[in-house]
Amino acid sequence: MFRKSMISTVAVLCCALSVHAESKYGLQSGSPSLKSAGALAFGPEGILFVADAKQATVFAIDTQDATGDPSGAKYEIKGLGQQIAQMLGTEAREVSINDIAVNPHSGNLYVSVSRGRGPDATPVLLRIDSANRISEVSLKKVDFSQTSLPNPPADAVTVRRGRSTNKRTQSITDLGFVDGKLYVAGLSNEEFASKLTAIPFPFKAASSGTSVEIYHGAHGGFETRSPVRTFTSYKIKNENHLLAAYTCTPLVKFKVADLEAGKKLKGTTIAELGNRNNPLDMFVYQKDGKDYLLIANTSRGVMKVTTDKIGEIEGITKRISGTAGLKYETVESLKGVTQLAKLNATHAVALVVDDAGSANLKTIGLP
Repeated sequence: MFRKSMISTVAVLCCALSVHAESKYGLQSGSPSLKSAGALAFGPEGILFVADAKQATVFAIDTQDATGDPSGAKYEIKGLGQQIAQMLGTEAREVSINDIAVNPHSGNLYVSVSRGRGPDATPVLLRIDSANRISEVSLKKVDFSQTSLPNPPADAVTVRRGRSTNKRTQSITDLGFVDGKLYVAGLSNEEFASKLTAIPFPFKAASSGTSVEIYHGAHGGFETRSPVRTFTSYKIKNENHLLAAYTCTPLVKFKVADLEAGKKLKGTTIAELGNRNNPLDMFVYQKDGKDYLLIANTSRGVMKVTTDKIGEIEGITKRISGTAGLKYETVESLKGVTQLAKLNATHAVALVVDDAGSANLKTIGLP
């Protein structure tokens, strides 16, 4: 009798949690139809935002994973790509790890993956718990909602100078949730193609977003068609800003209050961190009473960037050679980092590719 009573109580609680999520965040039960899975970000109560660039759509999925202890989490998995491939019944070369994100409510790690290559690759979402167990996140009968971006680039392959590209893959390049809004970076099909779009959550129809323009010191000119590659939020003089990194590698600040739908906004270039490089991931952390940016890059390692004088520094408006603006140091102990996510106040999670080409998941101390 007691066992039956306990089961009934648990069932009622689970039902109540589901109803709460549906009513509070406008979610509906169903099976979201992802065509791709790229950038990830977390919102309130374990809500996971997933970028589907192929459909130019963002999905909000209730993970039912809202409790835990991120301060005690630790991830150490050798050959993560091989383990994922084995779980999915394929080879490691057929698996691409697109992004990682720590659920700040539970400390569990979420991973977006492509199984296969090219436009027909299958999107997969995975969860890794504090015991380093890997499981697939089911998309059957979950509570979710979605919103699509207007005016995305055409889903078509073009060839220029012998290189094939599909700009639709850049319709969403990064996500971030700040003060009840999801910020989406990417390209549109408009003349000023680079966009930052603020979408209130629960989702409503996405606006046309803000067209953003930057001065690229290494190129010596203004740019409107290069997308933000990665960004994070940071308060400067008590005002929310987005700090955005671009290819080659300008670091730019945008005041959130100035991101108005349908408008054009010129960002302030606060650093040039070196050309022939793509930024991969970035976040803000505090150490010894000071704030820093940690940025992972394709060819320039992991950078620790000071935020000293970030509110007063003059924007870069002339061609420069090398680096300029905010000061940084390269963290020599961190090499081969392809994905980076903040875990807690003292540690981060990194996906590190070793000399043999194996992708290993590691917990690292914040430098």
